[in-house]
Amino acid sequence: MTTFTVRPAAYRTPPSIIAAIIGISAAASLFLAWLVYYHQPADVAGTHLAFLPALNATLNTLCTIFLLLGFRFIKRGEIKSHRNSMFAAFIASSLFLVSYIVNHALHGDMLFHGIGHALRTTYFALLISHIGLSVIALPMILITFFLSLTGRFPAHRKLARWTFPIWLYVSVTGVIVYAMLSAYR
Repeated sequence: MTTFTVRPAAYRTPPSIIAAIIGISAAASLFLAWLVYYHQPADVAGTHLAFLPALNATLNTLCTIFLLLGFRFIKRGEIKSHRNSMFAAFIASSLFLVSYIVNHALHGDMLFHGIGHALRTTYFALLISHIGLSVIALPMILITFFLSLTGRFPAHRKLARWTFPIWLYVSVTGVIVYAMLSAYR
């Protein structure tokens, strides 16, 4: 015989919170798409704050390191260290997002100048998967954090199993895309 436990309504995640997170994430993704593909850059020559793409890659690298440390800490049962690592990853990602917005507002989108079918196919496969998964990752990250911060640890664990690899992939491919763009300027 299967038994079901019913959680009190106060312990359930309000659907309005999830809807708000998804709505904010969708608005942010639409804004970024507009910024990258339709907004006219303020500094086409790329002379102001030219270090921003390298800063973005550095912040993605830091995020990757913190994510891997957080994973290691949770596997060891070191909850406080895990929490600190995940907050550091979240801060690195947040700073990346601010830097990314400023970079694209100033400089617009960078074009890939690599030559060769295999190279271009690899680059665009990475870029497309990076962009697509970053759109999915944003609400997942925010919901995973919300679940943790509100003490809903079983739900947090269940979602984090999906959020972690997607977030890690987005961080790593962001660095690879930057390296490929830099190598073929």
